[in-house]
Amino acid sequence: MQKKKIRIGTSGFSFSDWKGIVYPEKISQDRMLEFYAKNLGFNAVEINSTYYRIPSSKIFELMSRKTPSNFLFSIKAFRGITHDPFDHRLEEKPDMNQIKGYLTQLRQAIKPLQDSEKLGALLFQFPLFFYPSTGSLDYILKIREFFLEIPVVMEFRNIAWAKEENYEFLTKNNLAFCAVDEPGLPRLMPLADVVTSNVAYLRCHGRNTNWFNTSISERYNYYYTDEELREIKDIAHSMIQKAEISFIFFNNCHAGHAAKNAMRFAQMLGIKLETEKDLF
Repeated sequence: MQKKKIRIGTSGFSFSDWKGIVYPEKISQDRMLEFYAKNLGFNAVEINSTYYRIPSSKIFELMSRKTPSNFLFSIKAFRGITHDPFDHRLEEKPDMNQIKGYLTQLRQAIKPLQDSEKLGALLFQFPLFFYPSTGSLDYILKIREFFLEIPVVMEFRNIAWAKEENYEFLTKNNLAFCAVDEPGLPRLMPLADVVTSNVAYLRCHGRNTNWFNTSISERYNYYYTDEELREIKDIAHSMIQKAEISFIFFNNCHAGHAAKNAMRFAQMLGIKLETEKDLF
């Protein structure tokens, strides 16, 4: 296995409940990213705060300066692009002009990461109520046109997307498929050994079976056992062989679970992280 191809980390890094568990008890928020990269030894991070708001480019410029030269960021797209246009509960949905505005803002925001060669991928995570259709595929292609030179990753929540024809669509358009480990509930996507571009992408959300009946924060309150990690490892190993670069992120961020599981998973893959603290 070519370990240099593998990027492993967590979905986010700035969590107050990581203090005293993952981070030093009195660490300031502006020191967390530097500690994450240099002390915990992760070589990538997935930024999820961009789902709620598109930041200014200065934020990413600062993040770039705080991380080593070989560090990569994956940026999750704003909900105004991926969720709001398809949510029937909203009285007013954004129109295409507004969505193009969001895409333009996102492109401008990530430029410092592109300039510093630290942009690993853009992640577009679509909700349970986003179904495969001609309209959905056309919408995905419009997104692709905005970011032709950037690795674009598509994550689907609805099991209706778990079909060969949809994987072929992604492959044809050089779009990466996001494999997910999440609760084995009827409507959710199963963990699939699928790679549709030169990028393999795996997100581990945890297996909390109360997924639909709890708060968002509690949804990701889950700690993987070694046995469960070994199940995921077999699929991850297969995906890695098919790609030029692989991203593996743990999103079960409650109370530092993601960091601990990511470290253990790296160990299982034979990747040595330059850490200063044993968390498991």
